Amino acid sequence: MIRIVSFGYGHGEPPAAEVTYDLRDLLRNPFHDPQLKHLTGLDPAVYEHVMDTPGAEPLAQAAAYLAVGLNETTGADITVAFGCVGGRHRSVGLARRVGEITQLTNRPVAVEHRDVDKPLLPPGAHRARNA
Repeated sequence: MIRIVSFGYGHGEPPAAEVTYDLRDLLRNPFHDPQLKHLTGLDPAVYEHVMDTPGAEPLAQAAAYLAVGLNETTGADITVAFGCVGGRHRSVGLARRVGEITQLTNRPVAVEHRDVDKPLLPPGAHRARNA
């Protein structure tokens, strides 16, 4: 089993995982776009915004490759976690994409979005960088 989890650092400790990606400085933050702020990475507009960020697709492919490789070579269940500030935008979008790629390998995959339904964090919690 390959488990992919999205989460927000602002909502508590990261989940236990073999590999955790901190997306706070890597991808553009839809929180800073008034039209996207109240949506999530489950919505097409946010997903596209996240995946259109330079480097997002190569990161998703590399993360999927690593997860599949670890699962294949160790035979163990593997958890890969993606974190952003609130766990509603970037982490959800990237977790979705990694899930899509990983499913192509015909391995059991579970994608969970721990904080997607939690309220938005205040603007001060979000860095303006990569907006």
